[in-house]
Parts: sequence; structure tokens; C-alpha cells
Amino acid sequence: MDEHTFRRHLRVTWAQFDFLVIKLEQQGLNQGHHFGGLPGVPLRKKLLMFLWYMGNQNSFREISDRFDVSPSTAHRAILDVLGTLCSLTSSFIAWPNHCEKRVSAAAFARILALNGIIGAIDGCHIKIQRPIIRGADYLNRKGFYSVLLQGIVDEKGRFQDIFVGPPGKVHDARMLRSSNFYRTWEEKMEDYQLLGDTAYIGNAYPFAVTPKRDNGALTAEEQAGNVQISRGRVIVEQAFGRVKCKWRRVRDLQNKRLDIIVMVIMAECILHNLCTGSFDVCEDHPQGCPRQADDDNM
Repeated sequence: MDEHTFRRHLRVTWAQFDFLVIKLEQQGLNQGHHFGGLPGVPLRKKLLMFLWYMGNQNSFREISDRFDVSPSTAHRAILDVLGTLCSLTSSFIAWPNHCEKRVSAAAFARILALNGIIGAIDGCHIKIQRPIIRGADYLNRKGFYSVLLQGIVDEKGRFQDIFVGPPGKVHDARMLRSSNFYRTWEEKMEDYQLLGDTAYIGNAYPFAVTPKRDNGALTAEEQAGNVQISRGRVIVEQAFGRVKCKWRRVRDLQNKRLDIIVMVIMAECILHNLCTGSFDVCEDHPQGCPRQADDDNM
């Protein structure tokens, strides 16, 4: 299969695919053995099925037909890769070191003329089916069931930190206060700041640069400042849009188990980081994938 066709179907390049194979092998994932002593599914085939699963909304039966395995084998193989990939989260999503912060700050200063900014923070909804336990907690204000993803991205739109799993009715500010990032923000941020929306206005979030609420009395300078902040925040909105555009599984997760839902979202963010910066342009949205209308948690 040529490079273009492979990328169109599996969402990654051949080089990225081979890199994932190596990382999964290093983590101990291998062919294994099928029930009854039959040969197991080769790792490369497992990864192909997994990438197809993540990039599409096909059922396990449809995937099994495509890859000529039983539905149970497809299900087991995909979960094998999912669990192993999530165990590698820190290899793909990591907080920047001091030198990387300086590079990000210089990039934001060049683009926005704002100093000391190293990223942007926001939250988005991931649509799910109503959970069996405490289902009402997952009904968000837009009228559908969801879990939340909090993301902090750098100037390239790569995730530096994620927090996955709060119920859909939770507000962005409350989600932030529940995250590991919030408990260690002073150490992580040093003297730098993040761009955020009005959900992060308040003394509890001194690391967030937010727009001023428009009460009709903003000065021209304040309005211009709001525009600059909004321009900078586009990077995190486009990251969420890119995840849902490229890795279509998270457009509407049909899984019933919340632990699997969380892992799928984590894996989508890992794959997003893997592909970001590799000259990977969305054919449908060459100027950047728009955020879906149901994402915002304001």
C-alpha cells in the first residue's frame, strides 16, 4: 500500500506506524497465543485493527470482517493495543522542560505579542451513551451525555497535559480544580501563564490569562486584548477539532465501560501528538479543523 493510501485509511504514516510497533514491542505487547493453541494475531495486524477502530465508527463485527478475524479476536486485539498504548502516555504527553517553555513563550510572543505564555487550556465534551451508574451526572447542559477532556496545548497544538473522565455536567473551572495539573501548577508553571477563556476568571487561577468580560464598558485597549487572547486560544480549539476530525471514534463513543471510554480518549490524544508536526494537513480543513458546536463547556 502506498504512503498516501495508508495515511488516508489508517491516519498515520508508515514511519509513525513502525514507530508505534517498536514502542508496543518494548512495552511487552507481542503476538501472543490464540485460544486452543492456535497462532495469535501478529502485532502489526493488531495495530492495524486498532488504528482502523480509532479512526472510524465501525463496529467490532465490521472490523472483524475487514481484517478476516472473529469479532471476539478483533475486540481482544484492539483492547490489547489500547491498554498498552495508554501505559505509554507519559512518553507521548509530557509537561515541557525549562528550555521547551522558553521556545513556546517565544513562539506565542511572536504570534500574539503576549509575553510569558506557554500554552492554552480548555475543556471539551466527548459524547457517550448514558452510563448505568450515576447516569444523570453525565447529562450536560446541551442535553446529551458526555465525559470531559481537559487539554493544555503548546504553540503547535500538541497536548502537554490532559485530564479525562469528569462527568459532562461538570464546569470547566471545577474540572481544572480536580486535575493533577491544578495540584502542582506552581511547580509546573513557574513564572509562565496559559491562555484560557472566561471559565478561568478568578483568583484561584493566577496562571490563566483570560479575556475580560464584555459588559459594554470595555476600553478599546481591553477589547484589543480580548481579541489577542481569543486568537491565541484558537490553538486549543483546533486541537480538539483535529482530534475529532481525524480520530472519529471520539465523535460518539458507544462503549458502556467508563474505564474503556477514558482510555480511548487518552489514546486519541496520544495519536494526535504522534501526528502533530509531521506536515499532516487535513484534506477537509487545510486551515485547521473547526471545533464541533457541541464541544464547548462554557
